[in-house]
Amino acid sequence: MTEAVALHHDALHHDAMHHDAVVADAHNDLLMLCSRYPAARQAAYFRSVWLPQLRAGGVDLQVLPVFLEPEFRPEGALRQALRMIETAWRVEAGNRDAVRLCLTGDDIRETLADGRIALVLALEGCEAVGLDVGLFETLHRLGVRMASFTHFGRTMLADGSAEDDTGGRLTSAGVDAVAVCEELGIMLDVSHLGATSTDHLLELATRPLVASHSSAFAVRAHHRNLTDARLRAIADAGGVVGINVLAQFVDEHEHTVARVADHIEHAADVVGVAHVGLGPDFIKEVSDSLRRADERSWDDRTAREFVPGLEGPAGLPRITAELRHRGWAEPDVRQVLGLSFHDLFLKELGVPGAAR
Repeated sequence: MTEAVALHHDALHHDAMHHDAVVADAHNDLLMLCSRYPAARQAAYFRSVWLPQLRAGGVDLQVLPVFLEPEFRPEGALRQALRMIETAWRVEAGNRDAVRLCLTGDDIRETLADGRIALVLALEGCEAVGLDVGLFETLHRLGVRMASFTHFGRTMLADGSAEDDTGGRLTSAGVDAVAVCEELGIMLDVSHLGATSTDHLLELATRPLVASHSSAFAVRAHHRNLTDARLRAIADAGGVVGINVLAQFVDEHEHTVARVADHIEHAADVVGVAHVGLGPDFIKEVSDSLRRADERSWDDRTAREFVPGLEGPAGLPRITAELRHRGWAEPDVRQVLGLSFHDLFLKELGVPGAAR
């Protein structure tokens, strides 16, 4: 067998393995774009634009963040959050043959067994809640099952990572929110929390939590990435870290799939593959759409560069190929691709505190 034929054979094998594996993406802002369409077109837009990409990437489990753009903060935050949540339910209603919004681990198990994609609603930033932590009950009734308290900046619950110099911990409302979310079965997410707020949340948490889309600080010293000590603390709590593939969080200069794999390997070396997953944070299509619509640009702290080949879900098999090329065993690759988040969600998602 020639080298070229052998490489082709390996590529086919890796691709088949990828599509046979459970693949979980803990962060894709596709709901932002769906919500910009008129209500009657949202499900069709998802079906024509996003469903093919998710299928091409082998995605079985997709977390849908409810992210509020600056124009909606703070006055319109709750209204826009409700709009986006309703958009998710419209997407499901128009694509029931392909997707299902899942509220529990059992929902996820049944959905994957049906060959459909399991969708999970998450809050990215809690401006919609403000100080009224009782609203988490309302949002839980509407389907929200994950929550990060902030996005870069400061909310009434916590400080984001761009506020690290302030050394802010969770506010008193943030402390209350931890207890409320844990009791409801809303999984807490430390991605975007400031360093001190992250440590405070880890001190308070009594249930497993996640970092839905963060990478390794030891590989790239960026405020959005997690130190080894915080990686260990999340793992010790029974949680999972989803590795982010956004270029500026991966490396200052080297924006490659190989460099993404460096983050995955480092995290796996520190905490083990059972605590490492994927949280790609694919925003190229979102950014391109906003520019085409001449909308307000993204915050200056947000990257506009992308790892070639990882601009969207269809590129996920490249991560599988890179890990296999490095000699990773197939079970370990499958763990990172999706089983880490899958197993955690099956056990914890939507389970009220009293039922544990």
